[in-house]
Amino acid sequence: MKLKRILKWTSIIILLALILWGFTAYWTSTNDCNRNASTPADPMKAIRYCEYGSPDVVKLENVEKPVPNENQVLIKVQASSLNAFDSYVIRDSWLGRLIFGLRKPRDTRLGQDVAGQVEAVGKNVTQFKPGDEVFGISRGALAEYACTLERALAAKPPNVSFEQAASLPLAGLTALQGLREGKIQPGQKVLINGATGGVGTFAVQIAKSLGAEVTAVCSTRNVDLVRSIGADHVIDYTKEDFTKSDQRYDVIFDNVCNHSFAERRHVLNPKGICVLAGMGGAGVKGSDALGRIASNIFTARALSSFTDQKFAQYRTKSSKQDLILLADLIQTGRITPVIDRRYKLGEAPEALRYLNEGHARGKVIITAN
Repeated sequence: MKLKRILKWTSIIILLALILWGFTAYWTSTNDCNRNASTPADPMKAIRYCEYGSPDVVKLENVEKPVPNENQVLIKVQASSLNAFDSYVIRDSWLGRLIFGLRKPRDTRLGQDVAGQVEAVGKNVTQFKPGDEVFGISRGALAEYACTLERALAAKPPNVSFEQAASLPLAGLTALQGLREGKIQPGQKVLINGATGGVGTFAVQIAKSLGAEVTAVCSTRNVDLVRSIGADHVIDYTKEDFTKSDQRYDVIFDNVCNHSFAERRHVLNPKGICVLAGMGGAGVKGSDALGRIASNIFTARALSSFTDQKFAQYRTKSSKQDLILLADLIQTGRITPVIDRRYKLGEAPEALRYLNEGHARGKVIITAN
């Protein structure tokens, strides 16, 4: 009886501690929006979101110009581009609140892809100097200036525009690293499901550069687009379900994940690989996105342990070497960014609304000037 009472009171104490922790975590989850209400000493224009919600919460504001630490590079931003991530982080969802801040977003900055000129460098930076043209990954890239680590940047090729370079980082890395998971060999048959967004258009071109025979899945309006970037075959998903075909593929780069484990297995070769690359972009609703995440992690990946067909999941990583490789691919013409629309920095809410419609072809660019 004594042991039961101890266990009972221990459980009560743990429960109360968790409630207290949750309450404290919620009310201390805040951001610097109110603290930065005064006029900055060294101001710049930047996009911020102080609350969760629709693109209407995104504002162009005066904030303090960042100062690079000893390992950082300060960039005068010329262009950035939007990714599905930028749409997800501002949404009001319980999962987003758990990750980005329970009550309010902790980090109010927006944007990941950056291209511009080096303004200043920290004392430990050796590869770049003021005036150099660079591109890469930087949190808070939707601004006039952005700071990031030296290892997150690569030199922009001279024959590539800032807009083209800004389209590359996150989408290009996602496509490149995902196709690497597929272990593509020349002559293999590769299917790209979701071939016309930012990641998809790069995936088609990178797979072709690796010598694959590429089949692209897209809607009727995008058939000509995917053919123009090198797809050998095109499947219009409004007319045909690729999982019902008799064709088999060595690699499926699944950027949508809108089919079941069994359906995708049906069109994979006996030792084929399905790379779980995405959830369908910014246009996918939160509930659908969660379902696709669960399907990826708990169904496809787990069940593939019992078959010779593999379902590979990965996390896109910032890689200087991969950025350099992407720069070489674009400089030599093996990939060409597909740019759908261009917006000015102050038009970021409108750009996000367009991205949320789910019909963007290639990349949506934000110019700083």
